[in-house]
Amino acid sequence: MQLRVVTYNVRGFRDGLDRVARVVSHFEPDVVLLNETGGRLALRRFARAVGMELAADPWSPFRRRAKDAVLAHPPWHIESSRQLRLPTASRLYPRGALVAELRRAGARIHAISTHLSLHPGERRRHAEELVALVRGLHTPAIIGGDLNEEPDGKAVSLLGARLGDAWLLGGDADAPTFPAAEPTARIDYLFVTGGIRVERALVPGGPDASAASDHRPVVALLTLSEA
Repeated sequence: MQLRVVTYNVRGFRDGLDRVARVVSHFEPDVVLLNETGGRLALRRFARAVGMELAADPWSPFRRRAKDAVLAHPPWHIESSRQLRLPTASRLYPRGALVAELRRAGARIHAISTHLSLHPGERRRHAEELVALVRGLHTPAIIGGDLNEEPDGKAVSLLGARLGDAWLLGGDADAPTFPAAEPTARIDYLFVTGGIRVERALVPGGPDASAASDHRPVVALLTLSEA
C-alpha cells in the first residue's frame, strides 16, 4: 500500500493560502504535516481547499499555541489526535508534536508533525522525547517537520540514528529547503519507522514552491508493509 506525504512549514499562510494549497494539491498527498499553521480559521480554510480531514493543536486559552497540524485525505481517516508539548524556555515560541493516529481499511499508522526549538540544547532534548514517543506507539509512524537544524546537528543525528531519514533513503540529489527563494540549508525532514519503505523523496521547485512560504516542502512516496 502506497502513501504520499508532504511536510511543510507554511509560515502562517502569510504568503498566500491559495498558493500553498496549489503546491500541496499538485502532489495529491494522502497525509500532510504542517508547521506554523497560523490562525485556526485559515487552517480550516486550507483543509477545505485541499479536501482533507484536519487534526490541529487543542484549544488552550491560557497558553500560546504550538501550531502544528496533520491532515489526511480519504480513504485515510483521523482516528484520534493529541499534542505533546515539548519543554522550552521560550513562552513566546512554544514547541510541540501533533500526534495523529490514521486508519483506512487494512492499515493504521501514526503521523507526527513537529517543529523544534531554535536552541541546540532544547532541540536535542526534543529529539529524545520524539524517540521515546515513537517507541511507545503500536503502529508504523512517520515524523516530519521543521527541525531548525542541518543534518550534522545533534538532534537530527539522534533521530537519524534511530529512524529512517526519507531523503537519505529515497532522495535523488542535495535537498536544501530553506530559504525557499534560494535554498541553502536542509532543515525540513521526514523520518519513518520500520514497516515503511521510502520509494522516493523530493524537494519541489518552481514559482509557487519558491514563494508560497519561506520554506520548501518535502514530498515522499512511501510503501506500507502488508503486515
